[in-house]
Amino acid sequence: MDAGKSVISPGKAWVLAARPKTLAGAAVPVMVGCALAWMDGGFRLLPAVLCFLFAFLMQIDANFINDLYDFMRGSDRKDRLGPERACAQGWITVNGMKRGIAVTTVVACMAGSGLLFYGGPILILIGAACVVFAFLYTAGPYPLAYYGWGDLLVVVFFGFVPVGATYYIMCGTVTLPVFVASLCCGLVIDTLLMINNFRDCEQDALSGKRTLAVRLGKKAGGLLYFMTGAAGAVACLVFLAYGYVWAALLPQLYLIPHSISWRRMNAIGKGKELNRVLGQTSRNMFFFGLLLSAGLLLSGSRIGIFEGLF
Repeated sequence: MDAGKSVISPGKAWVLAARPKTLAGAAVPVMVGCALAWMDGGFRLLPAVLCFLFAFLMQIDANFINDLYDFMRGSDRKDRLGPERACAQGWITVNGMKRGIAVTTVVACMAGSGLLFYGGPILILIGAACVVFAFLYTAGPYPLAYYGWGDLLVVVFFGFVPVGATYYIMCGTVTLPVFVASLCCGLVIDTLLMINNFRDCEQDALSGKRTLAVRLGKKAGGLLYFMTGAAGAVACLVFLAYGYVWAALLPQLYLIPHSISWRRMNAIGKGKELNRVLGQTSRNMFFFGLLLSAGLLLSGSRIGIFEGLF
C-alpha cells in the first residue's frame, strides 16, 4: 500500500465504490414514472420494484466502471477533489473491480429480464443500451465523458429511458406528459454531473477530460448548472396544458434550494468544500423528484383548490 493511502475493510470498500449517495439519481426517474403510471391507472407493484432494482444495479455498475476506467486512464490524480475512488486508493484491485463489474452487470440483467413479461422484447434493446452506454461513458477508444457528451447521456439515461420505460412497462404506451416529465428529470439530475465537473474543472483539463465546464470555462459551467436545474423545473409548467396543476406548480419549490446551492457553489469557487454543494445538489434532486411525483399524484386525483379551474 502506498504511503498516504487509507486502509479500510473489503466490505466498506465495495460500499464506497458503489457510491450510494448517487442512487438518488436512479430512484427519481423511476419514482416519477411510477407516479405517471398511477395517475393513469396502470401502476403495478412488482414491475415497479423490478424497475427500481434494475435502476439501482445499473447505477452501481456504472460507478464501478467509472472507478476502474478513470483509474486506468490516470484521471484519478493525487489532487482529486471528489470522494476517494476504490481502485485509485488500492482498496480494490483492477481484477477485483472487473469481477465486480461482471457480477453486477449479470445481476442487473437478471432483474431486468423479469420485466420482459410486462414490457415485451423491446426491453432487451433498452436494457442492452443501458449496459453498453454504461461502459462507453468512460471505457473504449472514445470515452464519451471525456469528450463532453456526459450531460447528454444523463438527460437520455436518467430522463427519457427510465421514466419512459417505467411508464411503458406498466401502461404499454408513452404519452406526451411522459416525455415532458422525462425531460424535466433528466435536466435536474444533470446538475449532479455539472457540480462534479465544476469542482474538477482544473484537474479534468490536466487529465484531458473535455467536459462542458472545461470547454466553456468554469464561470460558464457554474451558470449552466443553475440554468439546467431551473429549466427542468420551469419545463414542468407545460403540465398546465394538460390540467395537471399540482405537477406544474409543486416542482417550482425546487428552485429555492437549487438557487441557494448555486450561490454557495459560486461563493466557494474551488476545493474540496464543493463536495458539500455536491451533497446538497443530490438532496435537491431528490426533493424535485418528490415534488413532481406528489404533483402528478395530486393532479391525477384532481384534489386541491385548483379543481375545476383548468
